Amino acid sequence: MLQKIALKNVGPLTALQWGGLKKINLIIGKNGSGKTFLLKVLYSALRTLEEYQRGNDQRSASEILADKLYWTFQSEKIGDLVSKGAHAPLSCTFMVDGKCLHYSFGKETCRSISTFENQVPARKSNSIYIPPKEVLSLQHIILASRERDQLFGFDDTYYDLARALRLPARVVHNGGDFTSPRKDLESMLGGRIEYDDAANHWQFRQGNQKFTIGVTAEGIKKIAILDTLLGNGYLSSQSVVFIDEPESALHPVAISELLEIIATLASKGIQFFIATHSYFVIKKLFLIAQENEMSLPVLSWLAGKWQQADLKDGMPDNPIIDESIRLYREEVAQVLA
Repeated sequence: MLQKIALKNVGPLTALQWGGLKKINLIIGKNGSGKTFLLKVLYSALRTLEEYQRGNDQRSASEILADKLYWTFQSEKIGDLVSKGAHAPLSCTFMVDGKCLHYSFGKETCRSISTFENQVPARKSNSIYIPPKEVLSLQHIILASRERDQLFGFDDTYYDLARALRLPARVVHNGGDFTSPRKDLESMLGGRIEYDDAANHWQFRQGNQKFTIGVTAEGIKKIAILDTLLGNGYLSSQSVVFIDEPESALHPVAISELLEIIATLASKGIQFFIATHSYFVIKKLFLIAQENEMSLPVLSWLAGKWQQADLKDGMPDNPIIDESIRLYREEVAQVLA
């Protein structure tokens, strides 16, 4: 499990420390505050540890990381990730399973990381990044753009997800019983997403009816991605899942149901990092933390800096929450006027 991070001069994250990480971790912030950037930095580090020494891959861990940063952030050189105006190098330190991974490089760095220290053993699990936009309908385009054309466009979070979805469904023994959460996911879907090998595309099956993926609702496709990754064995009880804006294309009721399922998966070992600017997501996770008396760390962008809180202790101060409360009070005032 990812337990602690410390970043300096990393894009918009000029100085950030976040410790005491748990099975579900929440990042709150306005657009442009660096939520997605942070998720991608964390994802790149975890995937480096997972790809290192896997199969016949002969690359060193630092080479894997450099490639991961290059294709995830898609800059001409990875040195562009150093914060603008910074006079010191970029520095990232991660504590994973009690061991340390650290790297650092300057703004002139192209594809070689100058300082790389790793004590974390190679991980056998798979982590995944689920972006706001679903990828089922774009899977072939994403794979072709990278595997055939080697073009920027879809970054590594999309490419890795497209590859993971390509794995066939099978009976798996992945260190966790995901039968119950999968049933809940399929109940939300009202059917099942399947890959039609003959037609070479995804389809949504509802009873005896089949629908092409192009006419299937965005929310259904997004939920189906998580169900598919559990069903084909890509995710295990040691995985880390990064979800950017889970509220995207989902009705508030569906958001609530999805977060309940995430809480169940977290209880079975999967670690989650969720970035949001939705009051519904924050409020539901707050209720989950209170009901289960569980620690749920929050990193919140407030007054120009990142601040730490815990939903176990109450709702944190944040403009997103403040605006939701203000609108509620305005509505009450109009009713009572």
